[in-house]
Amino acid sequence: MHVPDGFIDAPTSAVTGVVAAGALAVSLRGARRELGEERTAPLAGLVAAFIFAVQMLNFPVAAGTSGHLLGGALAAILVGPYTGVLCVSVVLLMQGVLFADGGLTALGVNITDMALVTTVVSYAVFRGLLAVLPRKRRSVTVASFAAALLSVPAAAVAFTLIYAIGGTTDVSLGKVATAMIGVHVLIGIGEAVITALTVGAVIAVRPDLVHGARGLRRPLRLRVNGELVDAPEPVAVPAAARTSRRTVWLTGLVASLVLAGFVSFYASADPDGLEKVAHDKGIDTKEKEHASADSPLADYGVKDVSDARLSGGLAGVIGVGVTVVAGSAVFWALRRRRGADVSPANTGL
Repeated sequence: MHVPDGFIDAPTSAVTGVVAAGALAVSLRGARRELGEERTAPLAGLVAAFIFAVQMLNFPVAAGTSGHLLGGALAAILVGPYTGVLCVSVVLLMQGVLFADGGLTALGVNITDMALVTTVVSYAVFRGLLAVLPRKRRSVTVASFAAALLSVPAAAVAFTLIYAIGGTTDVSLGKVATAMIGVHVLIGIGEAVITALTVGAVIAVRPDLVHGARGLRRPLRLRVNGELVDAPEPVAVPAAARTSRRTVWLTGLVASLVLAGFVSFYASADPDGLEKVAHDKGIDTKEKEHASADSPLADYGVKDVSDARLSGGLAGVIGVGVTVVAGSAVFWALRRRRGADVSPANTGL
């Protein structure tokens, strides 16, 4: 669903750029609270890198069409909605600048659609379901599946609305909406499976690292002197939580490198949902050449490396490395900024 340059006119692109900038500003403030704990910042950088890697794995969804993870639901559930918006935005920025994937003038459109809409919709659905489901870990996985499933067609609807306002081609809005929503419902199934499996895997080893699972257990309450008080946390650490954060981080990084550097070679070569709809309906007739088309990593290959497998694998590994470094730097900076904001000197203590 990466929108290239030329699909949306300049005024609409500018407005979505303002919307995206506002969303990022709000997310930067909100993420300071979500990144308050030391364990969250490195995980957030890893989540961004993992989303980058999995987005390289296009899976077939219909005849001649493929789809890939958008990642908003996954990021929001793992590290929080504000941090989730930033994770997906970092991925989109890396893809646009280094890999010529998603137009630079359309960056505001892509952040609004793929980062903001998917995260807001998915997290609202996720929280709504957790409010009515039993307070169990399995409920988090079920809610993750449903939230991710709905987030993708929601993004398709958002693109259709943006196209209705600022599309550069004269194509029937009804045809665009029908085609976009139809194919992205199918893509949403793949998104839901990937999200649920990933969230379930992290919950199995470190449930405390999953933002959406925090507060899942109600604290044990004891009656003391006629009043109910929260019981102290048990000293023993559950076996599932004994896996160190470093092990989880390294496992996730290795998985991301393997997916991007090796498994991506076997991804579907069919156009993704937006590309297919744009070609079939004529939306792409005014598409412009990407400003980073001459990038040495354009189209997810390393320039001057003739072997396709090696070229794509190297590009994927580089992409994961750059994304995890950039993402981690942003999140560590936010955490340090939060620490400065709540220091004794600033609290008057």
